[in-house]
Amino acid sequence: MKAAVVCANEDVRYMDYEEPQVTPGTVKVKVKASGICGSDIPRVLHNGVHFYPIVLGHEFSGDVVEVGEGVTTIKVGDHVSGAPLVPCMKCDDCQKGNFSLCKHYSFIGSRQQGSNADYVVIPEQNAVVYDPSISYEQAAMFEPSTVALHGVYQNQYQGGGYVAVLGGGTIGMFTMQWTKIFGSKKVVVFDISEERLELAKRLGADEVINTTEENYMEKAMAITEGKGYDYVFETAGQVPTLKMAFEVAANKAHVCCIGTPHADATFTPALWEKMNRKEFYLTGSWMSYSAPFPGKEWKLTAHYFATGQLKFDPGFIFKKMPMSQAQEAFQMYKTPGLVQGKILLMNEE
Repeated sequence: MKAAVVCANEDVRYMDYEEPQVTPGTVKVKVKASGICGSDIPRVLHNGVHFYPIVLGHEFSGDVVEVGEGVTTIKVGDHVSGAPLVPCMKCDDCQKGNFSLCKHYSFIGSRQQGSNADYVVIPEQNAVVYDPSISYEQAAMFEPSTVALHGVYQNQYQGGGYVAVLGGGTIGMFTMQWTKIFGSKKVVVFDISEERLELAKRLGADEVINTTEENYMEKAMAITEGKGYDYVFETAGQVPTLKMAFEVAANKAHVCCIGTPHADATFTPALWEKMNRKEFYLTGSWMSYSAPFPGKEWKLTAHYFATGQLKFDPGFIFKKMPMSQAQEAFQMYKTPGLVQGKILLMNEE
């Protein structure tokens, strides 16, 4: 088969590669669309892979073309997205259903062959069947949607109240939609890009705040009549938004950090004290799994994608490129600010 193989740092080659074979309990998927995740960028550009050569890709959709012995829940012809985590199922965390916290896991597209190829073989339980009415492009966005929903659950979201989503990237857009689906008083998306804020409004945000404006905090607090936000989701993984979460949180708020930071964060005593004085609850969120594996995050994404309540917008996608141009796609990330949205690698028929 053909695959986009990472052969060395910054060296992705579209080449002949050994086609994976089904084994008992697995299914073979003909990949239609495979998204480049933010976590893939350092893997390619900064020597961040576990080994060379490797086929990356863990946000994907496609059709089942073969099933292994013993497979009962998936059949040839099913449209599936793939849950990339392969937990050990034996450790204490797995036994408690906290699969995201497994320390002995494998991962499709980083520790074993991924979806930047003609075919990928995955365990039966990792194949998430979805309605054929959902496009391959949308189905490749399952994983970011489930990451957002896991954060919503981690934040003990109950519906109602004011919601602040700090960061208008893909995860932020899905977080905003999930809080709307589950019933919020008002959801406000914060970002520095007018284009992303316009997308947020199209997808249903009640209000948007451009944090480059001088008086943005006054405007943000006025929406809540000065009380602050009951639920805060930091989805950008940036130091300014992390600090912003402490500012916009209401008394007794729930604050969840979904974004992954890549720089040191320091807090003034006064800013840190806001957590003490407001007595807000601060938690993190990692990946997107719950029991029974892969979890309600995946099942509900399939359901709400199919009903149309969880919306997909062309604005999610920056560019669709042939799988053969994977090298060119990754090079785009070397230009700061160029890629706004998801790059999807598509397999031509």
